Amino acid sequence: MLFDTHCHVHDEAYNEDRDAVIQRAFQSGVQYMMFPGTDIPTSAAAVELARRYEGVYAAVGIHPEEAAEITDEAFAQIRYWITHEPKVVALGEVGLDYHWPEPSREIQKKVFIEQVKMAVELDIPIDIHDREAHGDMMDILHTYGKGIRGVFHCYSGSLEMAQELMKMGFYFGFTGTTVFPNSKKVKRLAAELPLERILIETDSPYLTPPPYRGKRNEPRYVQYVAAEIARLRNMETSEVARITLENGKRIFQIN
Repeated sequence: MLFDTHCHVHDEAYNEDRDAVIQRAFQSGVQYMMFPGTDIPTSAAAVELARRYEGVYAAVGIHPEEAAEITDEAFAQIRYWITHEPKVVALGEVGLDYHWPEPSREIQKKVFIEQVKMAVELDIPIDIHDREAHGDMMDILHTYGKGIRGVFHCYSGSLEMAQELMKMGFYFGFTGTTVFPNSKKVKRLAAELPLERILIETDSPYLTPPPYRGKRNEPRYVQYVAAEIARLRNMETSEVARITLENGKRIFQIN
């Protein structure tokens, strides 16, 4: 059984066949799925789907690309979901993304800091997006994240950074990029990080692994991520699936 710990099946890319995509995932051996929000509307959609499907859980939060639109009401809504919805098990997808010039880095940092503080206060795992922002990311976590725990989605940092993050209580998500032939750095991380800190994700509808590269991604394809990690570590795929599922249940406190 598998746990896709980061997939956006509430995205409009699935408006025509969302239920079929979810059912295909369950039928292919995916036991649990985590749907992370990126703003208030997508967080609301994730919460609604978590209510509807056993095995589906939600994260709520403001993605760095949406940081310029944040309001006090949005923060209040995120707090309400975390404290009132039992299947909201993380605050995310939140973080920093310096690949594009907007929103400004200062706006992104301000919004991220508020969500880090909320995760610590409410004692909930945080699901982090970190793109080309490792220095500021670590500074913020050291300054505001005492006692924090969570997941670095689609981890792209170094082994040295991972060692520091593990001391803080973080896990590391690996997506379809792990299967890409030229992803040497990601493959090395997947082979060398402790397996008890690894999660598998699809980031659907993005980052589709071979053999479906170029097509819309689906949670059922998380099996290819598990298989590649098993190959890299000279293990059975079923064992990687079992361990990463238990890791997901542990960090998100799913019984």
